[in-house]
Amino acid sequence: MAEEKGLKKPVKLQSELAAMLGATELPRTEITKKLWDYIKSNKLQTKTANGKPENAGKFIVTDEKLLPIFKKTKSTSKSGKLTDLTGLKVGDTIDMMQMAAVVGANIKA
Repeated sequence: MAEEKGLKKPVKLQSELAAMLGATELPRTEITKKLWDYIKSNKLQTKTANGKPENAGKFIVTDEKLLPIFKKTKSTSKSGKLTDLTGLKVGDTIDMMQMAAVVGANIKA
């Protein structure tokens, strides 16, 4: 069997994410899918920044389980945009477009 490459290659998860997802290694695609499954099953989406959970929308509402994972995120994209979620609190929201940065911040290099 050929070795998986790119987004399908398994990566090592940091402890908080590993505990939440019940695995120590997963491909990035699977990490993102499992996070979305959790967000959707707990209705943690809202249409407005820092809005109340309403099960739809482009913002993700932080809960107690997501907080330690989101708070690890502090990265600069290739375009130079800083994603700094280190000051988040329960109930704060992040834009769904920040999920790639969140996943990247929670895997071991």
